Amino acid sequence: MALYAELHRHLGGSVVPRVLWRYFQRNQANLAEPFADYEAFEDFYTRPRKTLDEYLELHTLVEKVQTQDTLPYFIYRLIRGAYVFENLAYLELRYTPYLRTPEHLSQTERIDQMAEIVETVGIASQAVEYPIVTSQILCMHSRLPYEVNKAIVDLAAANEYVCGIDVAGGDAHYRARLGEFVELYAYARSRGLNTTGHLYETTEGCYPELLPYLMRIGHGIQIPLLYPELLPQIAREGQCLEVCPTTYLKTGTLESIQQLKVVFDRCLEAGVDIAICTDNAGLHNMRLPFEYENLLTYDIIGFEELQACQDAAFRHAFAWKHKQRPASILEGILHPELNLVG
Repeated sequence: MALYAELHRHLGGSVVPRVLWRYFQRNQANLAEPFADYEAFEDFYTRPRKTLDEYLELHTLVEKVQTQDTLPYFIYRLIRGAYVFENLAYLELRYTPYLRTPEHLSQTERIDQMAEIVETVGIASQAVEYPIVTSQILCMHSRLPYEVNKAIVDLAAANEYVCGIDVAGGDAHYRARLGEFVELYAYARSRGLNTTGHLYETTEGCYPELLPYLMRIGHGIQIPLLYPELLPQIAREGQCLEVCPTTYLKTGTLESIQQLKVVFDRCLEAGVDIAICTDNAGLHNMRLPFEYENLLTYDIIGFEELQACQDAAFRHAFAWKHKQRPASILEGILHPELNLVG
């Protein structure tokens, strides 16, 4: 059985439509009422959007129901599906913990509760019958205040369930606060954190000022498309692009999956690693092996290039870089006593 690594998957966007629909029906029927039946809900949940901002609004639908009490329900089903249907051996889940805390609490109380959310996600991810090595990436957010984002960095640095940080919320929204995010990433690196960030996903989200602080680049497709002169530098720094093919069709960023051929060709020629990821597997109704299959079917890559990308995903996995943990995925699967992820 082939084993795969997934480096870019959002906790909110990982809930497949059938699981979310059943949760609505059993626990919050009012959220199902706007839809005539499951098919109508699935169409709404998975159809393409015109812009990235419109697409990201779907996350709020899931974040509202992913509370500390319900997270184990969703995560168990996520891990089960990833193991049974995707053959995942390694999974990094990313999310903003602040957005899983109760909205009626004060900002200070919500910050304090973030550690409990991380603990809940960490425990729920360790399903004994589905032995996937998991870790968490905590996301700062473009629409959260500086104090909250800094608290997220501090929590990531102090928590054994966490392997790195990210910034999310639509890359076009970083510009007005770019100095803040540069400062926060510099602080994160000073704390020894692994770093990735949603960057160069859209034409409005290209910030070279942040590149020196990132170990991986979330998406990054506009670099080979619009700024290929940056590729030699990225290769020298050993930075990996987390490319999520279906996302760009769902967000209106690309018109055709064939446009990714330039991305893969230029990166591979320049020696820049790419990890193929799903981003939001539930929103897309798309599991990782089907991302692979689509890229092969449309002649964007061949099997040799696919193997290189699959190897890159394991090589750039943050858990192996966290506190000098072992770099072999099979050690984590076959020897859980090594306690790779906390």
